[in-house]
Amino acid sequence: MSNQTISSGCAAPAQGGELPASVNLETETVVSGQVVNAAGGGVTGAYVRLLDGQGEFTAEVVTGDGGVFRFFAAPGTWTLRALSRDGDGSQDVTVQQGLNEVTVAVAR
Repeated sequence: MSNQTISSGCAAPAQGGELPASVNLETETVVSGQVVNAAGGGVTGAYVRLLDGQGEFTAEVVTGDGGVFRFFAAPGTWTLRALSRDGDGSQDVTVQQGLNEVTVAVAR
């Protein structure tokens, strides 16, 4: 038996930072953005849900420092729904192949 530590469960990768060099924006679609409150500040720890064109849940991440988040998705129409201690908000977006920047404002 080895002394290797085994992690159970699943988790989204840390949000924010540079895209890994392995990401090819000529073939992939990235939805990257920030959740902001009424004062314009980033909301760390917000839950951001990615909903497809029919409103069905597809994925969820927790925002990193400054309210940043990132999804890898297919080109098309999506809804981003943010839930946080500063309030809730949503943003409909149509994304294309490459990097798509989005801001989701939340309010009470």
